[in-house]
Amino acid sequence: MEILRYVAFSTDPEGGNPAGVVLDASGADDAAMLAVAADVGYSETAFVTPACDGSLAVRYFSPLAEVPFCGHATVATAVAHAERHGTGRLLLRTAAGLVPVTTERAADGTLQATLVSVAPRTAPIGEADLAELLAILGWSAADLDPELPVRVAFGGAWHPVLAAATRDRLAALDYDMPALAALMARTGWTTVDLVWRESPTVFHARNPFPPGGVVEDPATGAAAAAFGGYLRELGLVTPPARLTVRQGADMGRPSTITVAVPEGTDTGISVTGTAVRL
Repeated sequence: MEILRYVAFSTDPEGGNPAGVVLDASGADDAAMLAVAADVGYSETAFVTPACDGSLAVRYFSPLAEVPFCGHATVATAVAHAERHGTGRLLLRTAAGLVPVTTERAADGTLQATLVSVAPRTAPIGEADLAELLAILGWSAADLDPELPVRVAFGGAWHPVLAAATRDRLAALDYDMPALAALMARTGWTTVDLVWRESPTVFHARNPFPPGGVVEDPATGAAAAAFGGYLRELGLVTPPARLTVRQGADMGRPSTITVAVPEGTDTGISVTGTAVRL
């Protein structure tokens, strides 16, 4: 397999979220893909198998396990494909469902990709799970923004959404990684989406990701899609809305994710970002 390395949601190789990309993983079994992902060492590596109908089957592996969907690796994959085959529309067949992606050149010449998530939805968090999550993070109920209720949100993978009342609370991330990994394994959560609202259309995010073997993700497109659906479902934005999610600055890898929230209750959320080869 030819293993490519890209950084997504940034035009600077020192920012964004690195992803491995294998554009042709034909014949590779689960063990081989997991071994490659572990060797690459990024939070996710995408493995593509071209189909005869022109669509692409994509699987995503962290160094520890397969995940159903990954936004930054999708953006990286689409840009890598566009560099070799030209821009346009792709249809990705993921474990979460069909994900259309469009690539184009931005005004500055960089390639960017826009994915449309599967239909998003939310669910409540059980009181015991929430209490355990807050304790692991070292947060209290007073640290939460009451105008952004706690929920679990889905846009291809499940992410609990906790909104911090202040930027300082978001910045002070320190948690018990094994304890959070155990909780997330039990609940089926992929990352924890910690957010702070700077303005009605600008949010800052941090995403602990112990299931992937990393303390936090510097850019999480799947969580951004889930968050867009969360905001729409709870009536916290008026669609159509265009949002900016800033992530990674607290860990020295600034990333910018653009989220478009369309009208409708079951339409997918669009997530746009750039990617550059490492």
